[in-house]
Amino acid sequence: MRNSKFQISNFKINTRILLCLLVFSLFTFHFSLSTSLADEIHSKAAVVMGASTGKILYAKNPSLRLPPASTTKLMTAIVAIEKADPSHIVTVSRNASHVSPHKAGFREGDKVTVKTLLYAALVGSANDAAVALAEAVAGSEERFVYLMNRKAIAMGLKDTKFINPHGLPGPGQYITAYDLSKIMSYALRYPKLKEIIGTRVAEVSTENGNAIFLKNTNRLLWSDEDLVGGKTGYTRKARHCFVCAAEREKDKVIVALLGSPSRDELWREAEVLVQKGFRAIANNEEPVIYFAKADYDKLYIKKASYKKSSKFKIQNSKLKTDKRIAKETVKHKKAKMITKKKGKAKLFAKKTMKYKKAKMIAKKKWKTKTFAKSKNNKGKNYRIAEKVEDRIKG
Repeated sequence: MRNSKFQISNFKINTRILLCLLVFSLFTFHFSLSTSLADEIHSKAAVVMGASTGKILYAKNPSLRLPPASTTKLMTAIVAIEKADPSHIVTVSRNASHVSPHKAGFREGDKVTVKTLLYAALVGSANDAAVALAEAVAGSEERFVYLMNRKAIAMGLKDTKFINPHGLPGPGQYITAYDLSKIMSYALRYPKLKEIIGTRVAEVSTENGNAIFLKNTNRLLWSDEDLVGGKTGYTRKARHCFVCAAEREKDKVIVALLGSPSRDELWREAEVLVQKGFRAIANNEEPVIYFAKADYDKLYIKKASYKKSSKFKIQNSKLKTDKRIAKETVKHKKAKMITKKKGKAKLFAKKTMKYKKAKMIAKKKWKTKTFAKSKNNKGKNYRIAEKVEDRIKG
C-alpha cells in the first residue's frame, strides 16, 4: 500500500516536472525565434500590423521617434485628396519649382492637375510636387503643415509631428514606426491613393504639353506579387525608410521600417517582415515586441526628440541653463566687480571691453588708425587705438 502511494506521488511529481519542462521549452523556443528575428532586423524601428484588425504582429522599437524622410508624402497625399479635387488645375509656383534635391522637374508657371502632383509625389517621390500640393490646398506650406499635424491628431498619432510636406530634415520633425503603419492603413481607404502607390511607372504631362516620366522608388513592386504598394524615404539623418502594404487572399499586412542602414537591407527586411506577418495571421501567433535599449540610448546622446520621461527633459534643460549662467558669470566677473564700484557700470564695462579690443588691434599691427577703423565701420575704437598707437611709438 505504501509502495503504491509512493509510486502515485512520484508519478504526480514527474508529471509536474514534465509539464514545467514543456512550458519552459515552448517559452524558450518562442523567445529564441523572437530574438533571432530581432537580430535579423537591423533597422532602428519596425512594425508589422494586421491591416484589418490594427493588431501589432511584430514590432521593434515601435514608439521610438525618428525622422520620417519622404514617407511624409503619404500624409501630404491624404490631406490633399481630402481637401482638393484631383482634377483641379494648379499653377506651379517659383517656391515649388526651386525646392531640392529630388524633383520631378516642374517649372515655374507649369499648369498641372492635383492628380498629376499626387503621382509625382508618391511614385517619383518628388519634393516639388509635394510643395505644389501644399500651396494648392492651403495657400502656403506653413498652413498646410498645420493641416497635416491636425490630421495626425485626429488619426490618434501620438508620436508624430511634421514641419514640411516633403520630409526633408529639420528640427522637431519625427514619427514612429507604429504611427507610420497607421498612416498607411488610413491611406488604403482611398482607392486612388492605393492605385497610385501600386503604380510601377507612369508618364504625366503639364497643361503646356511637357511630359514627365516617373518610375516608382519602391523596388519590391517588381519582385513581390503580394505587394499592394508602398512609400520610400531617405535622408542622411533618417537613413532608409519604407512603409508598405501586402495582400494574400483575404489577409492584408502593413510593414513600416525606419532607420535601415542600406537600401538593400531595407528590401530584405521588408520581405522578411511581410512573410512574418502572413505567417503570424495564419497561425494566430502572439505578438512579439522587441525594444533595443541601445537605440534609445543613442538618441539621448544625439539629443533627439524621444523622451523617456518629462522629468529628464526638465532636469536636462535646467542643467543647460545653470551651465550657461555659470559660464556668463565667469566670463563677466570683472565687469560685475566694476558694477559694485561704479554707477552705470554696464556702459563702463562695455567701454573697457572696447579698449581691450582696440589695444589688441594696436599690438598686432603698426599704423593702427586705418586698421582699427576698417575693423570697426562705425569707428568706435578709433580714438582708443590712436592713443594706444601713440604709446607704442613713444
